[in-house]
Amino acid sequence: MQDIPERITVLFMASNPIDEGQLRLGEEAREINEMIRKSDYRDSVSFVTKWAVRTQDVLQSINEERPTVIHFSGHGSDNDEIVFQDPQGRAKLVSKEAIVQVMMSSSDTIRLVFFNTCFSFGQAEAVVEHVDAAIGMNTSIGDDAARIFAAQFYSAIGFGKSLKVAFQQAKTMLMLEGIDEKDTPELYVREGLNPNEIIIVKP
Repeated sequence: MQDIPERITVLFMASNPIDEGQLRLGEEAREINEMIRKSDYRDSVSFVTKWAVRTQDVLQSINEERPTVIHFSGHGSDNDEIVFQDPQGRAKLVSKEAIVQVMMSSSDTIRLVFFNTCFSFGQAEAVVEHVDAAIGMNTSIGDDAARIFAAQFYSAIGFGKSLKVAFQQAKTMLMLEGIDEKDTPELYVREGLNPNEIIIVKP
């Protein structure tokens, strides 16, 4: 396992095109930030948001921020695509292969990629060839479920929990809230790694 950094950056990249169903991505970011702020190791986590993300913003933001965690928030397609925005604010689809190439060319600091988008399990499964772990959704996911799952996940990370525990706690929070989507998120790890031993924030 790689050395755990004293301080990590979570890069939250959101796209909500005008020609897609509108999502409460601002609420998701606010709740993640709040849960990190209330965690034990809040001073070790920098939460950086990028809004209305276009394709040219992706590598630029990664190069600027050198994140440990990348979080994609928004829409996905059932063809393994993630939805960004074009200059007019409309949807622009990006293939799984392109996202894998992004990780392959940028993975010196990235340990976890969180696809909080519908039908993103194929992307998550593919990128773990280049990063330690990824989270994706095996079908569509509701707005509330996406927000609640993410907020609890980062809360646990901020308390120094392992990746496996954080994932399980996030699923448990969906159950506590009475949201029947706990089986939608899936966790993938690079071959040879144990999610119980992957700790993103150093206790």
